[in-house]
Amino acid sequence: MNRLRPPARNSLALSELFNISSASQANSAHTVTESEKLKGVSDQIDTRTEWLSPDLLAAVRANVPLVYVDVIPVRVDSHGRVTEVGLLLKVASDGSISRMLVSGRILYGERVRDALVRHLEKDLGPLALPHIPPNPSPFTIAEYFPDPEISGFVDPRHHAVSLAYVVPVSGDCTPTQEALNLAWFTPAEAASSKIAADMTGGQDRLLRLGLAHVGKLP
Repeated sequence: MNRLRPPARNSLALSELFNISSASQANSAHTVTESEKLKGVSDQIDTRTEWLSPDLLAAVRANVPLVYVDVIPVRVDSHGRVTEVGLLLKVASDGSISRMLVSGRILYGERVRDALVRHLEKDLGPLALPHIPPNPSPFTIAEYFPDPEISGFVDPRHHAVSLAYVVPVSGDCTPTQEALNLAWFTPAEAASSKIAADMTGGQDRLLRLGLAHVGKLP
């Protein structure tokens, strides 16, 4: 019987990781001014995305799993039934141009709900008007690995644990940041083999799980 071998440990010592962290924090330290304190929520959301230096991020990715959110944005009718599913077109972690869910890291000290709002605003614009309950519960948890044989969810950069949600949006959605465009599909179209072929990293599986969760998987 084949036994799963534990992944090889990165040669970076823990003390080196802390040294990088200390240097990064020292370089980024500054005094918070009154004007910074008075900035709106959207400004705070935007400026908090640069949370680690490139060197420290690489060290963390090589030694510990990161926590992410994956979000399926949807339109619903007056009865709360899903009528459309929004998918971004952007550069995926494997370098391909793919249809993708809204996705991103949860920052240190950030609540899950705040991370959902931040990433939805980042990818769909500040007027998307997502409807998120005070204590959102994921419909599943996806574990991404560089090795495609472990879970079927793949991220060549690192090991990541992602909380997956279906979130209704009722506002004006305009793709921003790295997204090339945003397209809306019926649930049947979103579950089709054509869309699955345009997705990567196992996100087509996650999309189908989300559609099943809301009772819209054909």
